[in-house]
Amino acid sequence: MATRIPVEKFNFPVDKIKAGYYSDAYFMRAREILTGDNHHPRVLMQIFPRADVVVCGIDETIALLKQCAFNPEKLVIHALHDGDEVKEWETIMTIEGDYADFAHLETIYLGILARQSRIATNVRKVVKAANGKPVLFFPARYDIYQTQESDGYAAMIGGITGFSTDANALAYGGKGLGTIPHALIASYGGDTVAATCAFDKYVDPSIARIALVDFDNDCVNTSLAVARKLGKKLAGVRLDTSGSMVDKSLWSQIGTFKPTGVCKELVQNVRTALDAEGFNHVKIIASGGFDEARVKAFEELGVPVDTYAVGSSFFDGNINFTADIVEADGKNCAKAGRKLNPNPKMELVD
Repeated sequence: MATRIPVEKFNFPVDKIKAGYYSDAYFMRAREILTGDNHHPRVLMQIFPRADVVVCGIDETIALLKQCAFNPEKLVIHALHDGDEVKEWETIMTIEGDYADFAHLETIYLGILARQSRIATNVRKVVKAANGKPVLFFPARYDIYQTQESDGYAAMIGGITGFSTDANALAYGGKGLGTIPHALIASYGGDTVAATCAFDKYVDPSIARIALVDFDNDCVNTSLAVARKLGKKLAGVRLDTSGSMVDKSLWSQIGTFKPTGVCKELVQNVRTALDAEGFNHVKIIASGGFDEARVKAFEELGVPVDTYAVGSSFFDGNINFTADIVEADGKNCAKAGRKLNPNPKMELVD
């Protein structure tokens, strides 16, 4: 049986949540009406996705219910596990109890499930497309920092083990990866070799020496210059050419293919040049605008990329969930078009 994250690992602003600060107002009014009217039917709430997804956020939702519901000990929860692949309309969780005890939580748990499942689903697609090659989770700069820990957890559920920030890496128990930004190279007057040598001198030797080589828009010659200087210490080069730029090594080839950004021809030019001088050990990391389709295309073409660093595309899409009451006091009360949809794969939550 799969394990769940202990409830006490989550830290919610319980008072604000119970007061309805994060809830759609009509849920709070529903609770006010039910308690005012002393009307307390025992309902069965059913939650399902509106698309095929890798579901994530289950454990956080369970913790939310246990910490922030009123009378949580009276709720009965059945649920799938984070990481389960589910179909559209498939029930992923049911909550049974007095609706007034958990009405205020619907906005929050649907948001948790939506965001985390979107990231986990996108990540798993890219990981599968990469055919076993490492994929790095580098989207932290594209959203507010408070989401990094939960985003990293969702990425781990999707299959990633390399992250750009410590917060992203928390759930995996690791540390943020990454070596040289363009800003460091600029700080050394645009000298990539100088910046990489400074990195090599001052950064812990356990950190892989990976040079960022597109600063001068000349990835081949910059890769060779760094490799000649660092030799066996250079673990890899990262290509991050802008999608609006054409690398110098491709200028003579313009007209036969789309030459912008990190295209397959650029990767091949760098690989060929490194191998020709005996730097076969140097890996190539590709970044800049990669998503499932682009990674899949590279793999189908046999482009010699060793690792993909992916960012904003992990936030793409509009995955969402719906919660419906389908029974009240043991009787059907589902709205038109909805019905009780049991899922034998769900387990009773302790």
